[in-house]
Amino acid sequence: MRFNRSLHGGYRTRRHMVHVLEAGLTFIEANNPKNRPSVKGFNIINGQLTESSDGTTFESKNPALLSDVLGSFPLSTKTDVDAALDAAHAAFPAWSATPAPTRGQIIGNMGRLLMEHKDDLVRLQAREIGKTLKECGGEIQEAIDTCLFFQSEGRRLYGQTVNSELPDKELFTYRRALGVCGIINACNFPSAVPFWKMIPAIMCGNTCVWKSPQDSPLLSFALARIMHQAGLPDGVINLVHGKGSGAGQHLINAVDEGRVNKISFTGSTAVGKMIGEVCGRNLVSCSLELGGKNPLVIMPSANLENAVEGAYWAGFGTAGQRCTSLGNLIIHKDIYDEFVARLMDKVHSTQIGDSLEHDDVLYGSMLSQKYADDFLQVIQICEQDGATKLYGEGRITSENKPSGFKGIPEDGVFMWPHVFDGVTEDMRCFHEELFGPAITLVKANDFDHALHLANASPYGLSSAIYTNDRLEAYRFKTGIKAGMTGINNSTTGAEAHLPFGGVKGSGNGTRESGIWVIEAYSYWHAVNDELSGKLQLAQMDVDEIEMVEAEVRWDELV
Repeated sequence: MRFNRSLHGGYRTRRHMVHVLEAGLTFIEANNPKNRPSVKGFNIINGQLTESSDGTTFESKNPALLSDVLGSFPLSTKTDVDAALDAAHAAFPAWSATPAPTRGQIIGNMGRLLMEHKDDLVRLQAREIGKTLKECGGEIQEAIDTCLFFQSEGRRLYGQTVNSELPDKELFTYRRALGVCGIINACNFPSAVPFWKMIPAIMCGNTCVWKSPQDSPLLSFALARIMHQAGLPDGVINLVHGKGSGAGQHLINAVDEGRVNKISFTGSTAVGKMIGEVCGRNLVSCSLELGGKNPLVIMPSANLENAVEGAYWAGFGTAGQRCTSLGNLIIHKDIYDEFVARLMDKVHSTQIGDSLEHDDVLYGSMLSQKYADDFLQVIQICEQDGATKLYGEGRITSENKPSGFKGIPEDGVFMWPHVFDGVTEDMRCFHEELFGPAITLVKANDFDHALHLANASPYGLSSAIYTNDRLEAYRFKTGIKAGMTGINNSTTGAEAHLPFGGVKGSGNGTRESGIWVIEAYSYWHAVNDELSGKLQLAQMDVDEIEMVEAEVRWDELV
């Protein structure tokens, strides 16, 4: 059965989720609240819907409403990952030989299908990971933008014609596909990031095995359905579900087995280093987009109202669960007290809750119970270091909730916003990524001290400065060690045509998005076309040009 020909699903429940499961799939009997459907999900291997080889499954739960089970999905085994790799290898010759403009047209079809079903996908994503509808809308739009951008890149996958140093000879360069790409992404951006990775990968002619995030399998399945409905041939993108320690590790191990030609990973720095070691010893390319402790500097010349808005959003948007979220808020001593007072006024008024049920919330739940548990552990470091807690009381409960919380706290996994004052460079919390709704306040003596503090963490992903002194802005953007910098803007935000990525502990120098990502999914092939009918050897058969010396009568020129 061809997935993209025979399994077109309808969209039956527009209010709460995309119904991608109509053809041959079944609903799970579950007493879900609000009549939200729960489904049995599958892997997609060579266009086929498959279960795990041993029949084991796991559940996807709504972290904003834990009683809401979205579905049951395969806990993929090594056998399943191997089958997906087999399909990707089998599909590679025909797909890489498909003209790039044709590949681009299929990618454009994906973008148009995403636009058609955007509202459904937004609600599905909000339901599965607890992000607000507004943020999910922006993320689905990012996936759309990525498709539309790379549709046209299919007509611009340029090589070059190079002049030879020998006669009757032509030199050319071409971009060639790498082969089979392993794709592993985190659940905090479950639609934008996999499209950042897979769209340029398949545009360059590669095939993919995608290990979906454990906490967003249904959205991943819906997106894979759309890719196939756009006309993608079987085996070009293969989806396997499961844990990072299971299916994800099997995919990484396949590098040692010589079955993977590229790994693209978004996640923690520790796991990224492990992947880099595996790829390095096999001379396999890897793209690593890792963590961040992103600094935001506030200088006295800044528009403080604008700066407070930027810092507040950077710290607490997505409940702080972005790799680009604000880490260290570095404030010049002359405006420290005033700025902190303004910031705390906003923090105290923060609206939190499930955006599927409540309007105007800044952020929703944690991404899952695991992310919540990890956050509660890591914020303990701040108080252990001696930082002063200005606000925040851990997990929100009915007996322990801020005034701006909406709903029933025990329904989901919600956290207070946290602010820690008096943080210094020698504290562990200055360097640790907290990955949740928490920011650390650091006082700077002057610009040079602020720049030093901004560079002092082991990460180098995003950065920002608020200043109306153009020299300070210039010195900051040239002196910061980071992959991205905002001037009078927050640390967060990305566009489909701008490179995204970090340095130091935040990545290995590769970039996602824009034309720059093409370098990560292709290699240069040089072709030497000899037309003379004889052997000509570069450097050896080149005619030597003799220099002619001419006597110059300098006295006549004066």
